This record gives sequence, structure tokens and C-alpha cells, in this order.
Amino acid sequence: MEWKNSAYKELQKLPRQMITRIIAAVTDLSNDPYPSGVKKLIGSERSYRIRIGDYRVVYEIIENKLILEIVRVRHRKDVYR
Repeated sequence: MEWKNSAYKELQKLPRQMITRIIAAVTDLSNDPYPSGVKKLIGSERSYRIRIGDYRVVYEIIENKLILEIVRVRHRKDVYR
């Protein structure tokens, strides 16, 4: 699992309680990259998002390299802009 620098910076700006919830959910993604509730994003072959409270984690699965990359962590009103 890899984090984009921008996603890591977005994570650091969140409240501490939300950071622990997001890290737990992202850690679970390494075991199951397609958990229940995951949605594939339209317009991209390999982008997905999971919902954690009012926040969304956007990630990409690079199958040929077996890499899961966290792309964005933002509030639901800002994540798709």
C-alpha cells in the first residue's frame, strides 16, 4: 500500500478521531481491496472510493504491480472537485 503525498497531507489536517478511523479502514483495504460499500468511480478504470463517516477515501488498484495507492482523503462535499 502506498500513499500519495497529497493524500497524506489531507489526512494530517483531519480531526484525530477521524484519522484513526481512516487508517483502520485503509489497513483493512490491504486485506480486501473490494470491501462491501466500495464504489468504482466513473471515468477511471482503477479508481474506487470508500466511505468513512462524512469523509471519502479515493484509491487506485494497480493490478499488474499489486499496489493499492491512496489518492485522496477529503470531506464528501470536496472529494470529487
